Amino acid sequence: MPDMLVNLYRLPSNQENLEKLRQKGIVIHRALAPDRHKVMQFAREHFGEGWASEVSAAFSNQPVSCFIAVRDRQLLGFACYDATAKDYFGPTGVLEEERGQGIGLALLLQSMEGLREMGYGYAIIGAAGPVGFYEKCCHAQVIEQDTPNVYSRMI
Repeated sequence: MPDMLVNLYRLPSNQENLEKLRQKGIVIHRALAPDRHKVMQFAREHFGEGWASEVSAAFSNQPVSCFIAVRDRQLLGFACYDATAKDYFGPTGVLEEERGQGIGLALLLQSMEGLREMGYGYAIIGAAGPVGFYEKCCHAQVIEQDTPNVYSRMI
Protein backbone atom coordinates (compact mmCIF):
# COMPACT_ATOMS: atom_id res chain seq x y z
CA MET A 1 0.00 0.00 0.00
CA PRO A 2 1.33 3.45 -0.86
CA ASP A 3 1.95 6.40 1.39
CA MET A 4 -0.11 9.48 0.56
CA LEU A 5 0.49 13.20 0.98
CA VAL A 6 -2.14 15.69 2.20
CA ASN A 7 -1.89 19.45 1.81
CA LEU A 8 -3.17 20.65 5.17
CA TYR A 9 -3.93 24.10 3.75
CA ARG A 10 -6.62 22.58 1.50
CA LEU A 11 -8.64 20.63 4.06
CA PRO A 12 -12.40 20.69 3.63
CA SER A 13 -14.50 21.84 6.58
CA ASN A 14 -15.56 19.14 9.01
CA GLN A 15 -18.35 21.14 10.70
CA GLU A 16 -21.32 19.88 8.67
CA ASN A 17 -20.22 16.27 9.07
CA LEU A 18 -19.70 16.69 12.83
CA GLU A 19 -23.19 18.18 13.15
CA LYS A 20 -24.78 15.28 11.23
CA LEU A 21 -23.05 12.86 13.58
CA ARG A 22 -24.17 14.83 16.66
CA GLN A 23 -27.77 14.53 15.45
CA LYS A 24 -27.27 10.74 15.51
CA GLY A 25 -25.86 10.91 19.03
CA ILE A 26 -22.25 10.40 17.86
CA VAL A 27 -19.58 12.72 19.23
CA ILE A 28 -15.99 13.05 18.02
CA HIS A 29 -13.48 14.31 20.57
CA ARG A 30 -9.86 14.06 21.59
CA ALA A 31 -9.30 11.02 23.79
CA LEU A 32 -8.35 11.56 27.41
CA ALA A 33 -5.48 9.75 29.14
CA PRO A 34 -7.91 7.56 31.16
CA ASP A 35 -9.37 6.30 27.83
CA ARG A 36 -6.02 4.71 26.90
CA HIS A 37 -6.76 1.15 27.99
CA LYS A 38 -10.22 1.13 26.38
CA VAL A 39 -9.00 2.49 23.05
CA MET A 40 -6.06 0.08 23.04
CA GLN A 41 -8.40 -2.83 23.81
CA PHE A 42 -10.76 -1.69 21.03
CA ALA A 43 -7.90 -1.45 18.53
CA ARG A 44 -6.48 -4.83 19.56
CA GLU A 45 -9.87 -6.58 19.42
CA HIS A 46 -11.05 -5.14 16.09
CA PHE A 47 -7.84 -4.34 14.20
CA GLY A 48 -4.89 -6.19 15.73
CA GLU A 49 -1.99 -5.93 18.12
CA GLY A 50 0.09 -3.64 15.89
CA TRP A 51 -2.59 -0.98 15.86
CA ALA A 52 -2.94 -1.23 19.64
CA SER A 53 0.78 -0.45 19.92
CA GLU A 54 0.38 2.63 17.73
CA VAL A 55 -2.58 3.77 19.84
CA SER A 56 -0.35 3.47 22.91
CA ALA A 57 2.22 5.74 21.24
CA ALA A 58 -0.47 8.34 20.44
CA PHE A 59 -1.47 8.43 24.11
CA SER A 60 2.15 9.22 25.03
CA ASN A 61 1.92 12.55 23.21
CA GLN A 62 0.82 15.79 24.84
CA PRO A 63 -1.85 16.54 23.91
CA VAL A 64 -2.98 13.00 23.18
CA SER A 65 -2.90 12.56 19.40
CA CYS A 66 -5.95 10.34 19.16
CA PHE A 67 -9.55 11.26 18.39
CA ILE A 68 -12.41 8.91 19.22
CA ALA A 69 -16.01 8.51 18.07
CA VAL A 70 -18.45 7.76 20.88
CA ARG A 71 -22.19 7.14 21.16
CA ASP A 72 -23.78 6.52 24.55
CA ARG A 73 -20.30 6.08 26.09
CA GLN A 74 -19.54 3.29 23.59
CA LEU A 75 -16.46 3.53 21.38
CA LEU A 76 -17.29 3.36 17.66
CA GLY A 77 -13.95 4.32 16.15
CA PHE A 78 -10.62 6.08 16.59
CA ALA A 79 -7.93 7.86 14.63
CA CYS A 80 -4.35 8.55 15.67
CA TYR A 81 -1.63 10.78 14.31
CA ASP A 82 2.00 11.45 15.19
CA ALA A 83 2.13 7.91 16.59
CA THR A 84 4.46 5.71 14.52
CA ALA A 85 6.33 8.66 13.03
CA LYS A 86 6.16 12.43 13.15
CA ASP A 87 3.58 13.97 10.80
CA TYR A 88 1.98 10.58 10.00
CA PHE A 89 -1.75 9.90 10.15
CA GLY A 90 -2.90 6.51 11.38
CA PRO A 91 -3.93 4.06 12.44
CA THR A 92 -7.63 4.62 12.19
CA GLY A 93 -10.58 2.28 12.43
CA VAL A 94 -14.36 2.29 12.72
CA LEU A 95 -16.55 -0.65 13.72
CA GLU A 96 -17.73 -2.39 10.56
CA GLU A 97 -21.41 -2.03 11.46
CA GLU A 98 -20.97 1.74 11.98
CA ARG A 99 -19.26 2.51 8.67
CA GLY A 100 -20.91 4.66 6.02
CA GLN A 101 -22.14 7.35 8.43
CA GLY A 102 -19.22 9.76 8.10
CA ILE A 103 -17.42 8.66 11.27
CA GLY A 104 -14.20 7.80 9.45
CA LEU A 105 -14.31 11.10 7.57
CA ALA A 106 -14.83 13.09 10.78
CA LEU A 107 -11.97 11.29 12.55
CA LEU A 108 -9.68 11.79 9.55
CA LEU A 109 -10.38 15.52 9.26
CA GLN A 110 -10.08 16.13 13.02
CA SER A 111 -6.70 14.40 12.95
CA MET A 112 -5.57 16.42 9.94
CA GLU A 113 -6.63 19.60 11.73
CA GLY A 114 -4.62 18.41 14.74
CA LEU A 115 -1.54 18.04 12.56
CA ARG A 116 -2.12 21.49 11.05
CA GLU A 117 -2.43 22.98 14.56
CA MET A 118 0.97 21.45 15.36
CA GLY A 119 2.44 23.54 12.58
CA TYR A 120 2.67 21.01 9.77
CA GLY A 121 1.81 22.14 6.25
CA TYR A 122 1.54 18.63 4.83
CA ALA A 123 0.72 15.26 6.37
CA ILE A 124 1.58 11.71 5.39
CA ILE A 125 -0.97 8.94 5.44
CA GLY A 126 1.20 5.89 5.97
CA ALA A 127 0.48 2.74 3.97
CA ALA A 128 -2.91 4.13 2.99
CA GLY A 129 -5.47 1.37 2.56
CA PRO A 130 -8.53 2.93 0.91
CA VAL A 131 -6.69 5.24 -1.52
CA GLY A 132 -9.91 6.44 -3.17
CA PHE A 133 -11.40 7.41 0.20
CA TYR A 134 -8.38 9.56 1.08
CA GLU A 135 -8.28 11.13 -2.39
CA LYS A 136 -11.95 12.09 -2.11
CA CYS A 137 -12.02 13.18 1.54
CA CYS A 138 -8.85 15.26 1.87
CA HIS A 139 -7.38 15.52 -1.63
CA ALA A 140 -4.57 13.12 -0.69
CA GLN A 141 -2.12 12.19 -3.42
CA VAL A 142 -0.20 8.95 -3.73
CA ILE A 143 3.52 9.40 -3.12
CA GLU A 144 5.26 7.53 -5.91
CA GLN A 145 8.10 5.63 -4.30
CA ASP A 146 10.42 2.80 -5.09
CA THR A 147 11.91 2.71 -1.61
CA PRO A 148 10.51 1.19 1.57
CA ASN A 149 8.26 3.22 3.86
CA VAL A 150 8.43 3.63 7.64
CA TYR A 151 6.56 0.35 8.19
CA SER A 152 9.17 -1.72 6.34
CA ARG A 153 11.35 -1.57 9.49
CA MET A 154 8.79 -3.48 11.57
CA ILE A 155 9.86 -6.82 13.03
